[in-house]
Amino acid sequence: MKSIDFSYFIERYNAGEMSDSEKIWFLKELDGNDKLRNDVELRKRTDDVLKNQNVLSLRNKLMEIEKRRVAKEPFQNSKRKSYLKYAAVFTGLVIIGSIAIFSGKTTSNDEIVSKFYKLYEPPANHRSAQAGINSDYAQALEFYNTHDYERAAILFSKVVESNPKDMQSTLLSGVSNFENRKYPEAKKSFGKVIDDNNNLYIDQAEWYLALCYIKTEEKEKAIKQLEKIRSEEGVYKNDAKKILRKLK
Repeated sequence: MKSIDFSYFIERYNAGEMSDSEKIWFLKELDGNDKLRNDVELRKRTDDVLKNQNVLSLRNKLMEIEKRRVAKEPFQNSKRKSYLKYAAVFTGLVIIGSIAIFSGKTTSNDEIVSKFYKLYEPPANHRSAQAGINSDYAQALEFYNTHDYERAAILFSKVVESNPKDMQSTLLSGVSNFENRKYPEAKKSFGKVIDDNNNLYIDQAEWYLALCYIKTEEKEKAIKQLEKIRSEEGVYKNDAKKILRKLK
């Protein structure tokens, strides 16, 4: 049987250009396929690098200018030597700064989230109880467990609409939207769980909200949220410390 060349689909998936049916198929292909997941992540990193080619171009231009200047203008005296020395130092600093900017981009937000993100798994006893009384929840959970997060988000939202106090479904709706890269919707769900302030899912909601801020490049909000998590004795305290070191 001929194997599928996923290159075209990886590009469409990372660019957010897939149709709903195409995305559902691709997510199922991702499930359990470590090589394909690695290829998707590698392509993301490659795209980040390509976006920063302007920095490399600047570095190369500066180096070429310096070479031409040195070749055309031989040292005349000690004063001239000093001038050239400082010019070369300045050029070097610009190059180093450019490389630092470039390097920061390649190890930025997506990689931070990828390293520390872990999909929330609802407790088994709660899953069984909820599924036994709510068919929409049962179906939403089935989609969630098979990584069909688009359908899961729709049904979890339906569950929350009928029962606004169901904070676990609210959290799961947020996580599903996070997986779909619908970060504004995810933030609303996590914020609702936090604002309720009387449930078992606040730690998770605070953590995923911080990751949302990182994904949407809201650095100040991310730092503030992570500092709050660090100050508490929750399960995400140590991870919050590690991310803060990368962001500051």
